[in-house]
Amino acid sequence: MAISVHTNTAAQIALQNLNTTNRELEDVQNRVSTGLKVSSAKDNASIYAVAQGLRADIGSFGAVKNSLNRAQSIADVALAAGSSVSDLLVSAKEKILAALDPSIDTASRTAYNNDFKSILRQITSVLNNAVFDGANILNGSLAADIGFIADANAAQALTLQRETLSLGGSIITLAATASIGTVALASAARTALDTSLDNVNAALGRLGSKAKQIENHNIFVTKLMDSLTTGVGNLVDADLATESAKLQALQVKQQLGVQAISIANQAPQTILSLFRS
Repeated sequence: MAISVHTNTAAQIALQNLNTTNRELEDVQNRVSTGLKVSSAKDNASIYAVAQGLRADIGSFGAVKNSLNRAQSIADVALAAGSSVSDLLVSAKEKILAALDPSIDTASRTAYNNDFKSILRQITSVLNNAVFDGANILNGSLAADIGFIADANAAQALTLQRETLSLGGSIITLAATASIGTVALASAARTALDTSLDNVNAALGRLGSKAKQIENHNIFVTKLMDSLTTGVGNLVDADLATESAKLQALQVKQQLGVQAISIANQAPQTILSLFRS
C-alpha cells in the first residue's frame, strides 16, 4: 500500500467500520428503549403491517368487551331486582292466606290488606329502580329488546330480552289495585298471585340463561384479546436479554473503532521519518 499524505486508506476503512457499528448500536439502543424489535415500518414492513392489523382487532374487541360488560351489568341488576320481586310475591302470598281465614275480625283483615298493598308498592318501587346506565328491562319502559355487539366487525349481536314484571301485566297478572279486604277478594288475589309467581320465576330463568350466555361470551372475548396480544408480542417484542448482550458487544466494538481511526490517522506521521537527515 502506497504511503500518501493525500489519501489515508486505513483511516477511511476504519471510519466505514465505525459508522457501521454506530448504526447497529443505534438499532440496538432503539430496541432496548422501546422493547420492540419492530417499532416502525422501516424495521420490517410486512411484520409491522400484520402487527398493526392485529392491534386494530384488539381495539375492536375492546369495544366488544365494553358492550358486553354493559349487557352483563344490566342483566345482573335485573336479576337482583327480579329476585326481590319474587321474594315480595312470596311475602304477599302469606298475607293473602292469612286474609282467607273467615274467622279474623275487621281490624286484622284491614291490617293484612294494608301490608299487602304495601308489598305491591314495594314491587313497583323495586322495578322502577332496576336501572343500569339508563336501561331498565323490567318495568316496560323500553320499546324494544337491547342488542349488544358480539364480534369485532359488529356483524353479530347478543340480544337481552325485556321481561316486563309490572303489576297487571302478562307476567305479574296481579293488579296494582288488588285488595284482600274480603275473603272473596283474597281468593281472587291468591289465584292471580300463584300464576304471577310461576311466571316471574320462569322469567328469571330466561334472564339467568341469557346473563350466563353473555358472561361466557365475555370470557371468550377476553381470552381472544389475550391471545391476540400475545401474538403481537411474538411478532414485534424484542428479546431484551439478547439485545443487552449485543449492546455491550457493540459498545466495545465502537471503542475499538475509535482507536483504530486514531491509529490510522497516526500513520502519515511516518512520512516525516523518511525525510530526516
